[in-house]
Amino acid sequence: MAASPATGSVEVAGLSFRNPVLLAAGTAGFGRELDGLFDIDLLGGIITKAVSLRPRAGNPAPRVAEFHGGMLNSVGLANPGLQHVVAHELPWLVGRLSTARILVNVVGFEEAEYPAVIRGLDGVEGLGGYELNLSCPNTSAGGLEFGADPDTVSRILTACRGVTARPLFAKLSPALPDIVAVAAAAVAAGATGVSLVNTMPGFLSRNGRPVVGQGNGGVSGPSLLPVGVLAVRRVVDRLGPIPIIGVGGIRTAEDARQYLAAGASLVAIGTAGLADPRLPLRVARELEAREWPS
Repeated sequence: MAASPATGSVEVAGLSFRNPVLLAAGTAGFGRELDGLFDIDLLGGIITKAVSLRPRAGNPAPRVAEFHGGMLNSVGLANPGLQHVVAHELPWLVGRLSTARILVNVVGFEEAEYPAVIRGLDGVEGLGGYELNLSCPNTSAGGLEFGADPDTVSRILTACRGVTARPLFAKLSPALPDIVAVAAAAVAAGATGVSLVNTMPGFLSRNGRPVVGQGNGGVSGPSLLPVGVLAVRRVVDRLGPIPIIGVGGIRTAEDARQYLAAGASLVAIGTAGLADPRLPLRVARELEAREWPS
């Protein structure tokens, strides 16, 4: 990763980013929701909402709940499905942006669904690459997360690399027993880099009832910051400098610098942007005004 303190631009995975700040998957939809609030083109890019082979209604309400350390969410990867996204969402987003990079978050519930989704997306012009959500439950393996097994991760990345030449980022859960081993398996099988980290599994109740409709949820927000930074450090220590998107708990430019100093190439802001949609732009501008580690 090369950085230019004067302009803030970075080169990652063969792509040029205006600055290292992205919008995290699942928090900015496909960009329409933010249109008119600020110009996404002033950021490095956007990671879209998850795209699955078929439409998903998602989990029952309530889907999000705040707590002192952040947010518990259980959206359930709701999305309109590959066909609709290719026909309606991505053409709008590609047409709307001129410099910001677009990474599409891809989900699957069987191994074959990951390359199938990418095959369907790969004909869309203007995409920068893909982020593979490997925290999804494998329905053919009793609900075990794909990312929990390095061999499964290797097969998925090999299959995905076989259908695209675009960058592939494997997004991994901080709950993995050995996140470095899984990252190594992904890179060896064709991943360009990794996204660290996804949400941490969690549960909260109120008056004896779960605060989110599904029961369990994913923990995001400030409490995830040190978890994500540690994951980046561990991966870099073992694998050396590879393209890494640092995500989890970023609210300020100093938080972003924590990831960049640990070895991340880019950062993605999610939960904080839900509360304050213009916050990612402020972070990007502050980073552009001061040099960060390269």
